[in-house]
Amino acid sequence: MFGKRQSNNAALSAPQVEAPVEAPKPQPVQPKPAPVQNNSGNASVAADRSEEYYETKATIFNALFETIDVSALAGMQPDRARNEIRTIVDEIIAIRNVRLSVAEQNQLIGEICDDILGYGPLEPLLARDDIADIMVNGAKHVFIEANGKMQKTNIRFRDNQQLMNICQRIVSQVGRRVDESSPICDARLLDGSRVNVIAPPLAIDGPALTIRKFKKDKLKLDDLVKFGSISPAGSKVLQIIGACQCNVVISGGTGSGKTTLLNCLTGFIHPDERIITCEDAAELQLQQPHVVRLETRPPNLEGKGKISMADLVKNCLRMRPERIIVGEVRGPEAFDLLQAMNTGHDGSMGTLHANSPREALSRLESMITMGGFSLPAKTIREMIVGSVDVIVQAARLRDGSRRITRITEVIGMEGDVIVTQDLLVYEMDGEDAQGKIIGEHKSTGIARPAFWDRARYFNLEKELAEALDAAGG
Repeated sequence: MFGKRQSNNAALSAPQVEAPVEAPKPQPVQPKPAPVQNNSGNASVAADRSEEYYETKATIFNALFETIDVSALAGMQPDRARNEIRTIVDEIIAIRNVRLSVAEQNQLIGEICDDILGYGPLEPLLARDDIADIMVNGAKHVFIEANGKMQKTNIRFRDNQQLMNICQRIVSQVGRRVDESSPICDARLLDGSRVNVIAPPLAIDGPALTIRKFKKDKLKLDDLVKFGSISPAGSKVLQIIGACQCNVVISGGTGSGKTTLLNCLTGFIHPDERIITCEDAAELQLQQPHVVRLETRPPNLEGKGKISMADLVKNCLRMRPERIIVGEVRGPEAFDLLQAMNTGHDGSMGTLHANSPREALSRLESMITMGGFSLPAKTIREMIVGSVDVIVQAARLRDGSRRITRITEVIGMEGDVIVTQDLLVYEMDGEDAQGKIIGEHKSTGIARPAFWDRARYFNLEKELAEALDAAGG
C-alpha cells in the first residue's frame, strides 16, 4: 500500500534496537496545523515553514512500515489500530531521539494514523462541514470551496504516489479502480460524498482528485428559504410540484445546487410510493421507506461488464416503479427517461447541465439525437412536451450564492417550437457593501399554471393559488 509489508503474523513488532539505524542529527521541529489560506495569503511561506516537519514525518513513517503488517491493522477496530500505531511510533521517536513536544508528537501520530487508516491529509478537510468541494491538483496543491468562495490551503501530500494510493483506496471501496489503463473514475466515499479521480498520464502534474462533500445534515426546502435560494412562496410552489406528481427536470451549471434541490423535492413524495433511483455515484438521500438505489458500473479489466445509465433506466421500468429519479441525465438515457415519464411514471425527476430552461430543452433533444435515435426533430420535441411538466433552473451567482432563478412550465407546441411559460423568476436588484447580490423572487402573474388540474386532483389547488398570490401574482 504505502510501503514494504512484513509477513509476520503479529500486527506489530517492536523496532529492532540491536541494529540501530544511524539517525540524522536531531533538530527541533515546529509542526504547524494546516490552516486554510485565502488566495491573498502567502500559502508558500506556510508550506516552507513545515518542510522540516514533513521530513521528520516521512522518516518516522518509513521506519514504522518496517515494523507493521498493514493487512493485520485493516482487520482491527479503528481505536485498537490507532493505539497499536501510537505505541510503535512512540518507540521509534525515542530510539531515534527525535525532539518533539507532546502536542507535536500527538499531531504527528494523528496524521500517520490518518495516512494508514483513513484518507491522509484529506481527513481534516473531510471533517469540516462548511466545505462544499475539495480539489486536489497533484500532491502540492489542494483547494477548497467554503462559503461559496474558492480558497487555497497549505495542506499537501508527501508525493504523488501517496495521493495515488489514497485515490485507489477511495475507489476500491465501491468496487472500482483507477490506474493507467483506466485513468478516469467516478466513485463515492462511504458517507456519500461524490468523488472524481483522473490519473496520469491524462493528468500531467499528478493525480487530480475532486470531492463534492456530503452534507451531514440533509437540507430541506425550509433551509433553502433561510439561505435566500428561494422565497417562502416559491418554496410552497416547489412543494406542490413535488407532491402532485409533476415530471420535473432540474437544470443548472456545475456547483449550482442541482442535487441538493433534487433531494429537497423528493422530500414531498408520498411515503407509500415506490421510488427507484439511478445514479453514476449514489449520493441521493431519500427518506421514504420504499426506495431502490441503483448505480452504474464501469467495465472490468477485460473491458466487459459495463452497466450504463441507460441500462439502469431501461431495467428499472421492469421493477414496477412509481417514480424514477435519475441523478444526472447526460446521454442516451434521456430517451428512456422521457419514455418512462410519458408512460405512467408520473412524478419522475432528473437533473442536467444547462444554463436556462430553454437550453435544457435543447440539451434533452441533443442527447436523444446523439444516442442514435433517428427520429424527426418535431417528434422528439413532442415527446419532450408530453413528458416534462416543469423545469426548475438553479444557478450559482458571482458572489458564490446559489439561487433558484426560474420555475418554468412546458406548455405545448406551436409549429415546431416548444412553448414554455415562467411561473417564478429571480430578479437581481444590485449588491450590498459586502458584494453580496440582492434580489427577489417574483411571480410572473400566471394565476392558473398548466399543472392546475393535477394540483386539483391532489386537493392542492387552493394552496397553489395562495402561493402564487403571495409571490406577487
